[in-house]
Amino acid sequence: MSDGVASGKKPQEIAHAEALQNARDSGVKQLMLRDDAASGSKAPAEDAARLTQALADLAQKTASARDLPQLFDSVHAIVNLMMEAPNFRIAIFDPEDQLVSFPYEQALRESEARYRSLVQSAAHGIYRAELDGKFLDVNPALVAMLGYVGSVEVLALDARDVFASQREWEQLREKLRQTGRIARAEVQWKRKGGDSITVRISGRAVARGDDGKQVVEAIAEDVTEWRVLEEQFRQAQKMEAVGRLAGGIAHDFNNLLMVISGYSETLKEELGPSHALLGKAEAIQQATDRATTLTRQLLAFSRKQVLDLKIVDVNAIVSDMEQLLRPLIGEDIELVTLLNAENGCARADAGQLEQVLMNLVVNARDAMPSGGRLTIETGDLTLDQPRTGEQSIMQPGRYITLSVKDSGAGMSKETLSRVFEPFFTTKDKSKGTGLGLSTVYGIVKQSGGYIFVESEPGRGAEFTIYLPWIENPPEARKPAKPFAGTSYGHETVLLVEDEESVRELVKETLESKGYRLLLAENGLEGIQQACDFPENIDLLITDVVMPGMGGREMANKLLAQRPGIKVLFLSGYTGDQLLDQEESEKCFLQKPFTLQALAGKVREVLES
Repeated sequence: MSDGVASGKKPQEIAHAEALQNARDSGVKQLMLRDDAASGSKAPAEDAARLTQALADLAQKTASARDLPQLFDSVHAIVNLMMEAPNFRIAIFDPEDQLVSFPYEQALRESEARYRSLVQSAAHGIYRAELDGKFLDVNPALVAMLGYVGSVEVLALDARDVFASQREWEQLREKLRQTGRIARAEVQWKRKGGDSITVRISGRAVARGDDGKQVVEAIAEDVTEWRVLEEQFRQAQKMEAVGRLAGGIAHDFNNLLMVISGYSETLKEELGPSHALLGKAEAIQQATDRATTLTRQLLAFSRKQVLDLKIVDVNAIVSDMEQLLRPLIGEDIELVTLLNAENGCARADAGQLEQVLMNLVVNARDAMPSGGRLTIETGDLTLDQPRTGEQSIMQPGRYITLSVKDSGAGMSKETLSRVFEPFFTTKDKSKGTGLGLSTVYGIVKQSGGYIFVESEPGRGAEFTIYLPWIENPPEARKPAKPFAGTSYGHETVLLVEDEESVRELVKETLESKGYRLLLAENGLEGIQQACDFPENIDLLITDVVMPGMGGREMANKLLAQRPGIKVLFLSGYTGDQLLDQEESEKCFLQKPFTLQALAGKVREVLES
């Protein structure tokens, strides 16, 4: 059938009446005869009406089409409404070259080729399947997503075979039957090896051309890695929030412990060694010491304790601790140490790193009540790509590794997700507070490192610490020297502390030692006291964290006004985030402290 369009002319140039007349003269009678033969001439009037409408539609499309492809598309659609014409073609005759061409067929082939290329090279999985499950067509991305070699393997499957849950498959199929569409539905699929992936599916149900049966056309996107990263981010946020809460509680609680500890110390001194109430005062002091340990563990978890960071040899720390750990774990547990790090230097607090190792070993021992094997191993690792874990994402770089591995009962995935939370424990209440591993986590993170744990029920557990590698040789550990001088003095001290009970306790203690005290409850009042006092002020003692102006800001202002003033910072919170390393070592006293330690530190700062 020819469309009657002369070469070089556009469809818009054909008049409506001329197109209608040409169409009638060039085949309408044949169409009517064929249609009458097919229908048995039972309804000639209806057939004529349909043909007239089709011709009118053809004329309208001829006049409004923008180009030949659009015109051919319209003609093809109208003819298909009139009769079943799957092989219907439109030809153009060129009288000059005496050639007949089929532009619609060629355009269709090109369109199908582009579509096929798009599907085959798509990054996401694309498939067609029957509603009952049989795959009809799959692209390479879907084959790779499911872990198969070629499409033949996947086409031999039913879609239901790749669903990890048959319930999810049935729900998805039912939704397609009811609404004909699914959008961003997340389900679990099974790969060839049996492992599970999270897939997001969008698609629709369409009628198949040959038999009209509905099939599913869908796009499947593997979002497993995204979901893992989101879960890690949520876990990191949770740990950060718990850490902030723990640090705030420890700060406030340390102020209370400071008062309890200070006055119990005063009571012991005033009661004397033979007094009947001395035992009760000592019990108060012991309970305070235990509470102090708990608050320091919370500060360690929240990364708000003061660390003495130096370059240390991790191999040497493990070797020194080995003799101490053997009697700790018992004779029924075999202890193996493997020191594989060639240069095992990292920046850390040696004492805190020993505490980390001790806590991990105790945790491993408790996981092996019937005995087993405990392995402590060091090594080094260069990481080229970020590594993801339950609690954090480790950045690329070179690290010293320290791992503690046991052959105990192992942990479930749910336990693993909470293993570093403070007060979370699977042990009996009498065997621990649940702060051991949270302390480990805080110390490692505050040292700039990472900690990961791998475990399965019945297969033991392995905790691995990664500390940034340092090329420099280790620094010598300097033992703390107790202050040997007198604790009495005569100097003038400006005390700035927002907690009234602590302020009064420090005032009474220092006045009893001969010092003259000026008091203020915040930074602004402290500056005003200094401005109003005409004489020399020898020492400023200030809390670090206070409402309004903090201790560090106030100290800087007073040092500008009085360059010779000495400063001693007090805090139940942290020194490392608000003070530099030198200040933390020389002029910082962490709450709760003993009154004797306070008096000694005051003299040390004044005489430095």
